[in-house]
Amino acid sequence: MIAIASRVRALGGVRAALFAVVLGLLAVSALPPLHVLPAAMVAVPLLVWRLDATRSIRGALALGWLFGLGHFAGMIYWIAYAFLVDAGHYGWMIPFAIAGMAAVLAVFPAVALGLARVFWRPGPGRILVLAGAWALSEGLRGWVLTGFPWAPIGMVWMPFDAMIQATAAVGITGLGLLTMLMLGLPALMGDEGPARRRWGALGAAALVLAVVAGGGAWRLAAHGGGGHWAADGRWIAARDGVDAGTDQGGDAGLLRVRLVQPAIPQALKWGPGRLAANFSHHLDLSTRPGLEGRDVVIWGETAVPYPINLAPEVRAALRAAVPPGGVLITGSVRRAPPGEPTQIWNSLFVVDDEGSVRGVYDKAHLVPFGEYLPLAEWLPFKKLTPGATDFSAGPGLRTLAPGPVPPFAPLICYEVIFPGRVVAAGDPAPQWMVNLTNDGWYGHSAGPYQHFQIARLRAIEEGMALVRVAGTGVSGIVSPLGRVSPVLGLDEEGILDLSVPPPLPARPLYARAGEALPLGLAGLALVVGAMVGMGLTGRSRPSTPTAIG
Repeated sequence: MIAIASRVRALGGVRAALFAVVLGLLAVSALPPLHVLPAAMVAVPLLVWRLDATRSIRGALALGWLFGLGHFAGMIYWIAYAFLVDAGHYGWMIPFAIAGMAAVLAVFPAVALGLARVFWRPGPGRILVLAGAWALSEGLRGWVLTGFPWAPIGMVWMPFDAMIQATAAVGITGLGLLTMLMLGLPALMGDEGPARRRWGALGAAALVLAVVAGGGAWRLAAHGGGGHWAADGRWIAARDGVDAGTDQGGDAGLLRVRLVQPAIPQALKWGPGRLAANFSHHLDLSTRPGLEGRDVVIWGETAVPYPINLAPEVRAALRAAVPPGGVLITGSVRRAPPGEPTQIWNSLFVVDDEGSVRGVYDKAHLVPFGEYLPLAEWLPFKKLTPGATDFSAGPGLRTLAPGPVPPFAPLICYEVIFPGRVVAAGDPAPQWMVNLTNDGWYGHSAGPYQHFQIARLRAIEEGMALVRVAGTGVSGIVSPLGRVSPVLGLDEEGILDLSVPPPLPARPLYARAGEALPLGLAGLALVVGAMVGMGLTGRSRPSTPTAIG
């Protein structure tokens, strides 16, 4: 291992730059939907050894940016599909969009490595420094330039229910901190010095892994395994602290919902002459047998192609899709009434069986270039979504309490990707979350799968079920412990009749503390790592060769 580390540290010039880009690409394969965890187990130690080789903060910044360029280009390649929906107008932008977005996002790994380099010393302390700096940069990525905290490093553990329970305590940012520790400590196997120190680092990584996995397993066991969905969609809760795994028992769900996924391709969603047919398709799916046994029917983002608030005939037609005494939750464009300044909102409506609107939520976190065009007067193109008018942002998070159903937290599209910013404070407290989205823009790519897994994290962090309805998939329910219901996959037309699990009795620590907790822990790791390094080696610098200036 020492020989391999020495060779990696000795790389120089173009080879070193290409190596950094390839490391970033390699790390992507550990994320959904591939879940190749060994790729991250290789990439992070190699990154540590390359950071050892830098002699300056500028070199570390360059290393981080090159790593990030490969990482984000591989992660967000799927945005190209959105430009292909209207390839004649937007296809030419694909290489510029991917390269530009990757280049901007790469600034955050650059900041992480640059910050780490300030406190970088030989020895185990440098792994704490890197973990803390990385977690701080991921937290920063959630805020800067409206924020884009997509697929953070902690998501390498998504296939393992026990591992991701840590997000209930410290959020995905905190799990990212722990992940960089677990993946970075084996890099000490490449250090000179006593063998016991090298093996001790491997043992420390195993210990962190055992604590995280063991704590998650204990949490799942404490809730009886978390319950499960029966074949007929009922929610079967654990009894006497044990989930028997059978379908026997009554429905312990909070309410009964019907999820409607029409699987209408994005190219046809707003096509001339298609609006009425698409609307009818939603109604036909919604009125399949069993509607009367539901409390709520849920459609996806902008499922209704007409402004519900200005169209009484549309509200009357929607009555057919509402179960008796229940409500329909659907996405629709909301328009300002005649006589007022022209404005449109990407909205969620709650409509009852009388055709009355019982609640409205306007999307507050809009997608740049998709729903509005920054610096529009300087750019020679339009936003990607149909229509010349930019969407207006809503006032912010809120809880809807539409009477017949328990209060819920509404989220539209990528609003669900922001940890700690999905539930409004105050009363009434929501008991479940609803995420309406339209991932049809991104075709059969990694994007929709990553989006679903990100939404899954919010259910664990907040301790309440999340119901997700996507026009073309993936639609389903996530329990408060991250269990996933039967789902409708990409381009799969149909309905799901399921019960929504109730929230946990007590809100998780992260739901109460928010991002301040993991960011505070990241800062503490950075400080402690710096102190450990200085205590072991004074103020000496690594003497390893450099590849990047």
